[in-house]
Amino acid sequence: MNERYRLRSPSSGREILVEAEPGEIYLDRESGERMEIVGKMLPLAPSTSKLPWAVETLRFCPWCDQLAQRDLNDCPTCARRMGPLGD
Repeated sequence: MNERYRLRSPSSGREILVEAEPGEIYLDRESGERMEIVGKMLPLAPSTSKLPWAVETLRFCPWCDQLAQRDLNDCPTCARRMGPLGD
């Protein structure tokens, strides 16, 4: 899995998230202009989660009290099994 990046079109400000290939040039579909890298998405590869680090996609591990993505069963910090998510 490649690293995920946030790319932005300079004139329109339109953004996309992509798994970027080294040396590739990414163009905006609408304007055709070259997109600029504005950030690297967390978690970094290799990670079993595809969710970006955002308040909406994180939860606290009940064992070590560290943040983990909501789609993981095991905590990436302490490697212990986290319980199911509540409603």
